[in-house]
Amino acid sequence: MDFDIPASTQQLLGELDQFIVDVIKPMEDEDDNIRFFDRRREDSRTDWDRDGLPNAEWEGLLRRMRVAADEAGFYRQQLPERFGGKDLGSLEMAIVREHLARKGLGLHNDLQNESSIVGNLVTVLMMEKYGSPEQQAEWIPKMLAGTARIGFGLTEPLHGSDATWMETTATRDGDEWVISGEKYWNTGLHHATHDYIFARTSGEPGDGRGITCFIVPTDSPGFKIEEFMWTFNMPTDHAHVRLTEVRVNDDTILGEEGLGLMTAQLFVHENRIRQAASSLGAGLHCIDTAVTYANNRTTFGKTLSTNQAIQFPLAELATEAEMLRALIWKTAWQLDSGVDHMEITDKVAMCNYRANRFACNAADQAMQTCGGMGYNRAMPFEHIYRHHRRYRITEGSDEIQIRKVAGKLFGMTGRAKG
Repeated sequence: MDFDIPASTQQLLGELDQFIVDVIKPMEDEDDNIRFFDRRREDSRTDWDRDGLPNAEWEGLLRRMRVAADEAGFYRQQLPERFGGKDLGSLEMAIVREHLARKGLGLHNDLQNESSIVGNLVTVLMMEKYGSPEQQAEWIPKMLAGTARIGFGLTEPLHGSDATWMETTATRDGDEWVISGEKYWNTGLHHATHDYIFARTSGEPGDGRGITCFIVPTDSPGFKIEEFMWTFNMPTDHAHVRLTEVRVNDDTILGEEGLGLMTAQLFVHENRIRQAASSLGAGLHCIDTAVTYANNRTTFGKTLSTNQAIQFPLAELATEAEMLRALIWKTAWQLDSGVDHMEITDKVAMCNYRANRFACNAADQAMQTCGGMGYNRAMPFEHIYRHHRRYRITEGSDEIQIRKVAGKLFGMTGRAKG
């Protein structure tokens, strides 16, 4: 075993750091763009008069960042070379995402919507793995150019953790499908041109097979956004969608008919391992910031950091971070080595739920360490907590992921869904 970061990956980290200094930081500092990252962040990003959606200035800045990163050759790193990427594997992506998140709040790696100079392009990966050659040729260039934006509609009002019980249905009518149902927490709908809609096309409630993924235009007759749900971390892009006899053609199916949950599993596994790495980096940023504060703060005539009550909680978290990194890197390496992601689904779950919990605990402890200043929005802790708290639910709740681990442990894998 060799735990050294490969020379090529280390070189990439250095290039990313220089790009941030030369291009991203100047962009962040101009025209008071720092308002999106300092104490004014949520308020500056949110259009409160338009359903709490991201405002135009904020999304315009993110778009400028993505274009600059793409022109510099960084944005598509994880994609295959034929789509302008560098085939960056799961291990390298984990290393990069931890590195960027540990730098703290900034345009280089925003926590709110997974926007980063190295894109986490999971919906593109779904198309690359499961799309037909014709679908890939049509959709991937548009997705990368931003002319096509595809949301993700899996969760429903009554069915979140176990999608096999979903009530959205698609019924064949000649060469068309008629889709009816509802979706909750449908991500990215405020600007999506299309939506990955999962619907039951055969089988019985509770069956893993029989669910199909459709690429549904959001301007289809019968496709309606009922509301955007306000969240702990604003702005929101999570919609409640109702589909009433929405008609689509056969060629809108992504992957095989009836095997849509395979495409969904790719989405969650790719997301979970990378989110784990980001949570690790964000938690370490909290620890770093709290240590610096404690080393420079004087209370009762001595440096705050000389107190073991200050040292020990952060030391415990630092220890957990080292163990988490070892598990994340090993699991990412296994994914890169060709192990089917379903074979190590329990390990991916371990990485994700423990890392997301770690980020929340680190933000909370850092806030406590820094006292009143930690509670102050001038420091990053409340924003990091708000953001990463959602991942203890949205990436598969802690309980569902622990259930997945337990299912593998006790030989009940077929019954541990999510």
